[in-house]
Amino acid sequence: MAVFLWPVRVYYEDTDSGGVVYYANYLKFMERARTEWLRDLGFEQDAMLRDHGIIYAVRSVQLEYLRPARFNDRLAVSAEVVDYGGASITFAQEVHRDAEILCRGKVRIVSLDAASFRPRPAPEAVMTLLQNMMEGT
Repeated sequence: MAVFLWPVRVYYEDTDSGGVVYYANYLKFMERARTEWLRDLGFEQDAMLRDHGIIYAVRSVQLEYLRPARFNDRLAVSAEVVDYGGASITFAQEVHRDAEILCRGKVRIVSLDAASFRPRPAPEAVMTLLQNMMEGT
């Protein structure tokens, strides 16, 4: 499966008093990359809510911080699907500065019914696309 990359610039608001990216902001960068990955595939989250009553939420996160990013750095955030099921998608994600990995982790998201917040299978079009991507077709 192809790795999706999304560019991110570090703004002053992303940094802490030491001038480095505040640890929680890496999660925001990864969230943006996953949202843009979905958008790049032709799926908008507001349309899935409106048309299917589906929202996505993070179920679990594992992160490893390796090097600090700093104000004004140009970063690339990756999103790669490594597993999926009826109501979940697991991503391997990394934050890079040039060829250097700054942060990496796995993020598992779940498809939820917007009214009940109970797990619900993703729309069929999303599942078909994931299956095709994982099979390389």
